[in-house]
Amino acid sequence: MSRAVIAFGANLGDREATIDEAVRELADAPGVDLMAVSPIYETAAIKHEGVDRSAPRYLNGVIIVETVLEPHALLDLLQRIEQQHGRVRAEHWGDRTLDLDLIDLDGRVVADDRLVLPHPRAWERAFVLQPWLDLEPEAELPGRGPIAALRAAASDEVVRR
Repeated sequence: MSRAVIAFGANLGDREATIDEAVRELADAPGVDLMAVSPIYETAAIKHEGVDRSAPRYLNGVIIVETVLEPHALLDLLQRIEQQHGRVRAEHWGDRTLDLDLIDLDGRVVADDRLVLPHPRAWERAFVLQPWLDLEPEAELPGRGPIAALRAAASDEVVRR
């Protein structure tokens, strides 16, 4: 079994219901055991140009699972769940019904055309770091250091719901 950190977010549709259903679907998936779900935070949308206050706000959090799935199989599962909830990949960093990002999988390093582990931008995003910190205060992001220190340096606004 490997420990995986998965970030979730949604800013379109019934955000709460979508997140609840996605967490349940992930927990029910073969080869996955749900260990913890963070508190939910509300955040402004971040686009390539920066914070977009005109876009619908996100609900974000983190899930910790144990899994027998290999990294790409877990990614496939996450993308299937996203698609089942109407995820459309028309715009990079665009608004979405559901986003499930694999942040870390037992410290593995992967870099190919489909997957980069650890997640390449998690270290600078408070909407990932704060909920992860809530669950695992002593956690470290491989190659970046302690989550607590990374969170202290992250500047995006997160508001606990």
